[in-house]
Amino acid sequence: MILSEKQLGIHIDDSILDDLISTDGIIFDCDGVLIDITKSYDLAIDKTVQYVLENFSQIRNSIKIDSKIIDGFKSSGGFNDEVDLTYASILSLIAATKLKKDQHEFIFDVISNADSSGILSVEKYVEKLVDISDIKNKLAYPGTHQNNPLYKIFDQIFYGPELYLKLFKQHSQFSESGLIENDVVILDQLLIKQLKNKFTKKPSIVTGRGKESVKHSLKILLDEFDQKNSVFLEDEPRELAKPNPASLIRSIKGMNSKCCIYVGDSMEDFIMAKKATEQGCKVIFCGIIGTSKNPQEKLKLFENNGAMLVIESIHLLPKVLNLE
Repeated sequence: MILSEKQLGIHIDDSILDDLISTDGIIFDCDGVLIDITKSYDLAIDKTVQYVLENFSQIRNSIKIDSKIIDGFKSSGGFNDEVDLTYASILSLIAATKLKKDQHEFIFDVISNADSSGILSVEKYVEKLVDISDIKNKLAYPGTHQNNPLYKIFDQIFYGPELYLKLFKQHSQFSESGLIENDVVILDQLLIKQLKNKFTKKPSIVTGRGKESVKHSLKILLDEFDQKNSVFLEDEPRELAKPNPASLIRSIKGMNSKCCIYVGDSMEDFIMAKKATEQGCKVIFCGIIGTSKNPQEKLKLFENNGAMLVIESIHLLPKVLNLE
C-alpha cells in the first residue's frame, strides 16, 4: 500500500520502512536531482535540434522540443543521454517532413515505439517508414565527443566557449555563454549536514555527466561526496550508460554498502537500481518528481512500474529517513 503525505510530497510503500532504517549509504543521480536542468540541458536539446535541422536539412519550421517530448522519450528508459534524445528528435522531425506528416503527432508515434534500447528502437521504427540515410550519414552518431558533429554542436551550445575549450581542447564555433550557466543547484549544505547524521560514509554520485561538468555546477559542494566511488558516465565507455547497472554496482561495492538508497529522477535510474538489486546489491530506489514539468505524470510512471519511494525533492529525504 502506498502511504501518501500529499501535502509533503512523499509517497512511500510501508513495506520498505524497515529497509530504510537499515540503509548504510546513499548515492545520487545529478541532473533533475541535485541540479535542476530545465533551463540548461533541456534547452540545449531544443537549440541543437533546431540548429541541425536548419543547417543539415534546411528545415526551418520545426516544433519546439519541449518538456512533454523530453519526458516522453525518457519514460521509455533508453534516453538518459541528452544527445541520444537530441538525435532521436532530429530523426523524427526529418522523417515527419519527408512523410509530410504532422511533426508533433509523428514524434509521439516514435516515442510510443521507443524502448530501453534507445536510439536503436527509434532508428528501427523510422527506417521502416522512410529513408533517413542522408542525415544518419551526415551525423554519423554516436561517435566520440571530440569528433562527432552532433556531440560537438551539443557540447558547444551547452558548455560555452571557455568550458568547451577546457574540456575538449578545441575552439567552439559559437560565442554565446554556455547553457550550463543556467543550471540551478538544488543541493545545499544543510541537507549534507542532515545526511551526515544518518550515514557514516560520504554520499556518492552516479550520473550521466562528466566530472568537470558536475564540478562546474556544484563547485565546492562536490567535495562533500565520495568522488573515488562516484561514476561520471560521460567520462566512461558508452556501453556503461544507464540503465546498465555496472556503474551503480561499482559505486556500491566501493562504498562497501550492504543496503543503499539510489536517488534518481528517470526510468533509466529506476531500471538501473532494479538491475543492481537483481545482481545482488540491495538498492532502494528513491524517485524525484519535483523537477519535472508534470510531477503527477512522473509519479504515475514510477508507481505503475513498481517504485516504492517517490518524493518531490531531495530536501524531503531527512523526513523520509527520520532525521528531523
